[in-house]
Amino acid sequence: MIGSALVGTFLGVLLAYGLVGPFATRARAVIESDAAIYHTVKQLIIASLHGHPQPLVIEAARSGVDHDNQPSFAEVFDGMRGR
Repeated sequence: MIGSALVGTFLGVLLAYGLVGPFATRARAVIESDAAIYHTVKQLIIASLHGHPQPLVIEAARSGVDHDNQPSFAEVFDGMRGR
């Protein structure tokens, strides 16, 4: 009786910390990275509706992009000028 309680407890802790926890953490990271594009589009729309000039609108959207994927300031304005 005590052995089955210990096995059940150990199995519960193993599953919680070994499988369910890492899976939930990874699922949260994937969902947040997928939602980032919607956040960027929302910033573009809001800045445009407030009547800000185009460079400020683009800078607002650029600031919402993850730092790993964020283009530099020069790259953005070279792209705006068609270079």
